[in-house]
Amino acid sequence: MIRLIDVQKTYDNGTRALKGISMKIEDGEFVFLVGPSGSGKSTILKIITGEVTCSGGRIMVNGYNMNNIRPRQIPYMRRTLGVIFQDFRLIEKKTVEENLTFVMRVVGASPREIRKRVPYVLQLVGLDHKGDRLPTELSGGEQQRVAIARALVNNPQVIVADEPTGNLDPQRSLEIMMLLEKINELGTTVMVVTHEKELVNRFSKRVVAIESGRIISDGMGGYYNNESV
Repeated sequence: MIRLIDVQKTYDNGTRALKGISMKIEDGEFVFLVGPSGSGKSTILKIITGEVTCSGGRIMVNGYNMNNIRPRQIPYMRRTLGVIFQDFRLIEKKTVEENLTFVMRVVGASPREIRKRVPYVLQLVGLDHKGDRLPTELSGGEQQRVAIARALVNNPQVIVADEPTGNLDPQRSLEIMMLLEKINELGTTVMVVTHEKELVNRFSKRVVAIESGRIISDGMGGYYNNESV
Protein backbone atom coordinates (compact mmCIF):
# COMPACT_ATOMS: atom_id res chain seq x y z
CA MET A 1 0.00 0.00 0.00
CA ILE A 2 1.10 3.54 -0.77
CA ARG A 3 -0.33 6.45 1.19
CA LEU A 4 0.37 10.16 0.84
CA ILE A 5 -1.09 12.55 3.43
CA ASP A 6 -0.91 16.29 2.67
CA VAL A 7 2.46 15.79 0.94
CA GLN A 8 4.29 18.97 -0.05
CA LYS A 9 7.54 19.47 -1.88
CA THR A 10 9.48 22.69 -2.39
CA TYR A 11 12.81 22.39 -4.20
CA ASP A 12 15.91 24.35 -3.26
CA ASN A 13 15.27 26.81 -6.11
CA GLY A 14 11.91 27.72 -4.56
CA THR A 15 9.72 25.71 -6.94
CA ARG A 16 6.62 24.38 -5.14
CA ALA A 17 6.13 21.08 -6.97
CA LEU A 18 3.52 19.59 -4.63
CA LYS A 19 1.01 21.63 -2.65
CA GLY A 20 -0.73 19.12 -0.42
CA ILE A 21 -1.21 15.76 -2.16
CA SER A 22 -3.30 13.14 -0.37
CA MET A 23 -4.08 9.77 -1.90
CA LYS A 24 -4.07 6.09 -1.04
CA ILE A 25 -3.23 3.22 -3.40
CA GLU A 26 -4.45 -0.08 -2.03
CA ASP A 27 -2.73 -3.40 -2.63
CA GLY A 28 -3.83 -4.83 -5.97
CA GLU A 29 -5.02 -1.55 -7.50
CA PHE A 30 -4.27 -0.28 -11.01
CA VAL A 31 -3.93 3.51 -11.07
CA PHE A 32 -3.20 5.99 -13.86
CA LEU A 33 -1.50 9.23 -12.75
CA VAL A 34 -2.07 11.90 -15.39
CA GLY A 35 -1.42 15.59 -15.90
CA PRO A 36 0.59 18.05 -17.98
CA SER A 37 4.36 18.49 -17.83
CA GLY A 38 5.34 20.27 -14.63
CA SER A 39 2.18 19.21 -12.78
CA GLY A 40 4.09 17.26 -10.13
CA LYS A 41 3.78 13.67 -11.38
CA SER A 42 7.53 13.06 -11.53
CA THR A 43 8.00 14.50 -8.06
CA ILE A 44 5.40 12.09 -6.68
CA LEU A 45 7.30 9.18 -8.23
CA LYS A 46 10.62 10.41 -6.85
CA ILE A 47 9.13 10.70 -3.37
CA ILE A 48 7.61 7.21 -3.58
CA THR A 49 10.94 5.68 -4.67
CA GLY A 50 12.93 7.61 -2.07
CA GLU A 51 14.90 9.62 -4.62
CA VAL A 52 13.79 12.86 -2.93
CA THR A 53 12.20 13.62 0.43
CA CYS A 54 9.01 15.58 0.96
CA SER A 55 9.03 19.05 2.55
CA GLY A 56 5.85 18.40 4.51
CA GLY A 57 3.18 15.80 5.07
CA ARG A 58 3.51 12.05 5.51
CA ILE A 59 4.16 9.14 3.15
CA MET A 60 4.03 5.38 3.65
CA VAL A 61 5.34 2.93 1.02
CA ASN A 62 4.68 -0.79 1.52
CA GLY A 63 5.03 -0.56 5.29
CA TYR A 64 7.95 1.89 5.30
CA ASN A 65 7.50 5.34 6.82
CA MET A 66 9.36 7.54 4.35
CA ASN A 67 9.48 10.46 6.80
CA ASN A 68 11.93 8.74 9.10
CA ILE A 69 13.30 5.85 7.02
CA ARG A 70 16.95 5.13 7.72
CA PRO A 71 19.41 5.21 4.82
CA ARG A 72 20.18 1.51 5.26
CA GLN A 73 16.47 0.69 4.93
CA ILE A 74 16.02 2.43 1.56
CA PRO A 75 17.43 -0.46 -0.54
CA TYR A 76 15.00 -2.84 1.18
CA MET A 77 12.09 -0.47 0.55
CA ARG A 78 13.08 -0.19 -3.12
CA ARG A 79 13.00 -3.98 -3.46
CA THR A 80 9.25 -3.77 -2.87
CA LEU A 81 9.01 -1.60 -6.00
CA GLY A 82 9.60 -2.44 -9.64
CA VAL A 83 10.27 0.69 -11.70
CA ILE A 84 9.80 0.89 -15.49
CA PHE A 85 11.26 3.83 -17.41
CA GLN A 86 10.40 5.34 -20.78
CA ASP A 87 13.94 4.84 -22.07
CA PHE A 88 14.21 1.14 -21.02
CA ARG A 89 17.66 1.51 -19.33
CA LEU A 90 18.79 -1.99 -20.21
CA ILE A 91 22.43 -3.09 -20.09
CA GLU A 92 23.21 -3.27 -23.80
CA LYS A 93 26.19 -5.63 -23.50
CA LYS A 94 24.18 -8.23 -21.58
CA THR A 95 21.59 -10.57 -23.08
CA VAL A 96 17.96 -10.43 -22.03
CA GLU A 97 18.48 -13.28 -19.56
CA GLU A 98 21.67 -11.68 -18.24
CA ASN A 99 19.85 -8.37 -17.63
CA LEU A 100 17.34 -10.18 -15.43
CA THR A 101 19.91 -12.40 -13.75
CA PHE A 102 22.00 -9.35 -12.84
CA VAL A 103 19.06 -7.72 -11.04
CA MET A 104 18.39 -10.89 -9.04
CA ARG A 105 22.04 -11.33 -8.08
CA VAL A 106 22.17 -7.76 -6.76
CA VAL A 107 19.56 -8.63 -4.12
CA GLY A 108 21.27 -11.91 -3.22
CA ALA A 109 19.03 -14.41 -4.99
CA SER A 110 20.38 -17.96 -5.14
CA PRO A 111 21.30 -19.61 -8.47
CA ARG A 112 18.32 -21.94 -7.98
CA GLU A 113 15.93 -19.02 -7.55
CA ILE A 114 17.37 -17.35 -10.64
CA ARG A 115 17.01 -20.51 -12.76
CA LYS A 116 13.37 -20.78 -11.74
CA ARG A 117 12.28 -17.14 -11.82
CA VAL A 118 13.92 -15.77 -15.00
CA PRO A 119 12.25 -18.21 -17.45
CA TYR A 120 8.89 -17.71 -15.74
CA VAL A 121 9.03 -13.92 -16.03
CA LEU A 122 10.23 -14.04 -19.65
CA GLN A 123 7.34 -16.32 -20.51
CA LEU A 124 4.94 -13.95 -18.73
CA VAL A 125 6.03 -11.02 -20.92
CA GLY A 126 6.09 -13.13 -24.09
CA LEU A 127 9.86 -13.22 -24.57
CA ASP A 128 10.73 -16.77 -23.53
CA HIS A 129 12.25 -17.33 -27.00
CA LYS A 130 14.44 -14.19 -26.88
CA GLY A 131 16.48 -14.76 -23.73
CA ASP A 132 19.78 -15.04 -25.60
CA ARG A 133 19.32 -11.82 -27.57
CA LEU A 134 20.99 -8.50 -26.84
CA PRO A 135 18.72 -5.48 -26.29
CA THR A 136 20.00 -3.92 -29.54
CA GLU A 137 18.63 -6.93 -31.43
CA LEU A 138 15.09 -6.28 -30.19
CA SER A 139 12.36 -3.86 -31.24
CA GLY A 140 11.35 -0.99 -28.98
CA GLY A 141 8.28 -2.86 -27.82
CA GLU A 142 10.35 -5.95 -27.02
CA GLN A 143 12.89 -3.86 -25.11
CA GLN A 144 10.09 -2.41 -23.01
CA ARG A 145 8.87 -5.95 -22.31
CA VAL A 146 12.36 -6.78 -21.07
CA ALA A 147 12.23 -3.69 -18.86
CA ILE A 148 8.90 -4.91 -17.46
CA ALA A 149 10.38 -8.37 -16.87
CA ARG A 150 13.32 -6.78 -15.06
CA ALA A 151 10.93 -4.80 -12.86
CA LEU A 152 9.00 -8.00 -12.07
CA VAL A 153 11.83 -10.46 -11.58
CA ASN A 154 12.31 -9.80 -7.85
CA ASN A 155 8.56 -10.13 -7.26
CA PRO A 156 7.82 -6.56 -6.09
CA GLN A 157 4.58 -5.53 -4.40
CA VAL A 158 4.17 -2.52 -6.69
CA ILE A 159 5.10 -1.76 -10.30
CA VAL A 160 5.66 1.96 -10.98
CA ALA A 161 5.76 2.77 -14.70
CA ASP A 162 6.96 6.24 -15.74
CA GLU A 163 5.66 6.97 -19.28
CA PRO A 164 6.24 3.31 -20.27
CA THR A 165 4.81 3.78 -23.77
CA GLY A 166 6.36 7.17 -24.54
CA ASN A 167 8.75 5.77 -27.17
CA LEU A 168 6.34 3.29 -28.76
CA ASP A 169 3.80 3.39 -31.58
CA PRO A 170 0.06 3.08 -30.70
CA GLN A 171 -0.14 -0.69 -31.30
CA ARG A 172 2.94 -1.47 -29.19
CA SER A 173 1.66 0.96 -26.54
CA LEU A 174 -1.63 -0.92 -26.31
CA GLU A 175 0.21 -4.23 -26.03
CA ILE A 176 2.39 -2.92 -23.18
CA MET A 177 -0.65 -1.57 -21.30
CA MET A 178 -2.48 -4.88 -21.73
CA LEU A 179 0.57 -6.65 -20.34
CA LEU A 180 0.58 -4.34 -17.30
CA GLU A 181 -3.12 -5.07 -16.85
CA LYS A 182 -2.38 -8.81 -16.92
CA ILE A 183 0.37 -8.34 -14.30
CA ASN A 184 -2.11 -6.43 -12.14
CA GLU A 185 -4.65 -9.23 -12.46
CA LEU A 186 -2.01 -11.62 -11.10
CA GLY A 187 -1.95 -9.53 -7.90
CA THR A 188 0.73 -6.85 -8.37
CA THR A 189 -0.24 -3.22 -7.70
CA VAL A 190 0.39 -1.08 -10.81
CA MET A 191 0.81 2.70 -11.03
CA VAL A 192 1.24 4.18 -14.51
CA VAL A 193 2.25 7.77 -15.23
CA THR A 194 1.26 8.76 -18.75
CA HIS A 195 0.23 11.62 -21.03
CA GLU A 196 -1.59 9.34 -23.47
CA LYS A 197 -5.24 10.29 -23.27
CA GLU A 198 -6.53 7.66 -25.71
CA LEU A 199 -4.69 4.87 -23.91
CA VAL A 200 -6.01 5.87 -20.49
CA ASN A 201 -9.56 6.14 -21.78
CA ARG A 202 -9.39 2.69 -23.32
CA PHE A 203 -8.98 1.07 -19.91
CA SER A 204 -11.59 1.42 -17.18
CA LYS A 205 -9.20 2.08 -14.30
CA ARG A 206 -8.77 4.60 -11.52
CA VAL A 207 -7.45 7.90 -12.88
CA VAL A 208 -5.77 10.47 -10.63
CA ALA A 209 -5.30 13.83 -12.37
CA ILE A 210 -2.67 16.29 -11.13
CA GLU A 211 -2.39 19.97 -11.99
CA SER A 212 -0.04 22.57 -10.49
CA GLY A 213 0.93 20.32 -7.62
CA ARG A 214 -2.62 19.44 -6.59
CA ILE A 215 -5.03 16.57 -7.30
CA ILE A 216 -7.93 17.92 -9.35
CA SER A 217 -9.79 14.63 -9.83
CA ASP A 218 -9.60 11.03 -8.63
CA GLY A 219 -12.09 8.45 -9.79
CA MET A 220 -12.59 4.78 -10.58
CA GLY A 221 -13.18 4.09 -14.24
CA GLY A 222 -12.06 7.66 -14.70
CA TYR A 223 -11.80 9.54 -17.96
CA TYR A 224 -8.72 11.55 -18.88
CA ASN A 225 -9.80 14.77 -20.56
CA ASN A 226 -6.50 16.51 -21.16
CA GLU A 227 -8.26 19.70 -22.15
CA SER A 228 -8.97 20.22 -18.47
CA VAL A 229 -5.62 19.01 -17.12
